[in-house]
Amino acid sequence: MLTFLGFAMIATFLVLIMMKKMSPIAALVLIPALFCVFAGKGAHLGDYVIDGVGKLAPTAAMLMFAIVYFGVMIDVGLFDPIVRGILRFCKADPVRVVVGTAVLAAIVSLDGDGSTTFMITVSAMYPLYKRLGLSLVVMTGVAATANGVMNTLPWGGPTARAATALKVDAADIFVPMIPALAVGLLFVFVLAYVLGVKERRRVGTLALPGQAAPEAAEAAEEQELVPAAPGTATAAAAVTSTSAEGSAGSTASAGSTASGASAAGPGSAAPHGGGSDALPEGGFQGLDPHRPTLRPRLYWFNAGLTVALLTAMIMELLPIPVLFLLGAALALTVNFPHMPDQKARIAAHADNVLNVAGMVFAAAVFTGVLAGTGMVKHMADWLVGAIPEGMGPHMALVTGLLSLPLTYFMSNDGFYFGVLPVLAEAGAAHGVSSLEIARASLVGQALHMSSPLVPAVYVLVGMAKVEFGDHTRFTVKWAALTSLVVLLAGMLFGII
Repeated sequence: MLTFLGFAMIATFLVLIMMKKMSPIAALVLIPALFCVFAGKGAHLGDYVIDGVGKLAPTAAMLMFAIVYFGVMIDVGLFDPIVRGILRFCKADPVRVVVGTAVLAAIVSLDGDGSTTFMITVSAMYPLYKRLGLSLVVMTGVAATANGVMNTLPWGGPTARAATALKVDAADIFVPMIPALAVGLLFVFVLAYVLGVKERRRVGTLALPGQAAPEAAEAAEEQELVPAAPGTATAAAAVTSTSAEGSAGSTASAGSTASGASAAGPGSAAPHGGGSDALPEGGFQGLDPHRPTLRPRLYWFNAGLTVALLTAMIMELLPIPVLFLLGAALALTVNFPHMPDQKARIAAHADNVLNVAGMVFAAAVFTGVLAGTGMVKHMADWLVGAIPEGMGPHMALVTGLLSLPLTYFMSNDGFYFGVLPVLAEAGAAHGVSSLEIARASLVGQALHMSSPLVPAVYVLVGMAKVEFGDHTRFTVKWAALTSLVVLLAGMLFGII
């Protein structure tokens, strides 16, 4: 009964948010509460929620102060050189922009923290996507998938959990997996290229102010790039597409935001042969060299503080929430010593903080009910028990396939400490080593990073102003395919 209720609860949640019948926060709270009552454990709902909130409170605190910290760093211009460098590389070509997103997300993922990766990637790439009118779900999907592959680094979490759960060395798990993970990352870059080509066909090749206008890309069938009206610099809002793929991608931004994938607003790039090169007020603010919050004299202080913060995080000198709390307080104090300026900066980022923190605490209800009622344990036991006896010698392959749904519907802790030991024991009975099982358990991470139970994904969609349902509908298929590519590569290389 609990197994059925668990799967039904997850399916109901996903269907409702992807069909936009409920907001993610409402769905994360009301659906598990309802199913808790169905399970006959409504009297314990309060205990389950408090337990879930208690476990996720440090994560919520970390995200709150991390958003403030990186928001301040964006305000003061720390990432402006990165954005300018990406602009020079991308040259307003959608293919380069999307591939650049994958490369940037992969590089920043070396710090091992998904939230940091998404904040830096979105802060650098969002203005460019907005200006060129590219689909924001392409940005979130590519960034999440690239980060998922890189999340397998020994200090990223899953590898360490697998090593701890199975009592093996993390290096013995990760190092042999490098070729398969490299293939997976290469596949992400190829995927980014393909998605970039689709975006180029949808919006055309545009020219940013100050750049030589390139030849417009050939428009896709049934797509038209309408010239901008005189005296404006809009292009993306004039793009029309009748293809299902383009339509789905171009409606990615949140309902309250008209400047996402479907509309660029003032300051957008002009298509070749039309529009103005002027930069209207209120346009591309991410690179506005005259914004009052810039602190060029403190650039190296801010850069040093950020490097020190990330280094301390990787070395685990202090808990991550404490590091970001201290970093945010120091950044605000040094860059904005006057109280009104500090209050203004906090208020400027309050929307993101409230949105992400609200999502995390709402997710605590979902995870609390799943764990407290025993649904997640019954679901895992049912899946493991459903494995045919003849598959025993192939338990590594089975583990790799199971890692996709299980790490999507469960936390990493639940999977690696609750399910993986059972799979390893079943494999050992048929001569499959624990190392093979541990390596196979990593392949689902590309999909895991878009799970509704991963707090970092709310940072990604929140900062990108993308509806979570849109992100899920677009990303899941590509992330699952990436995970299967990693699994296939691991088998071909004899690693799994």
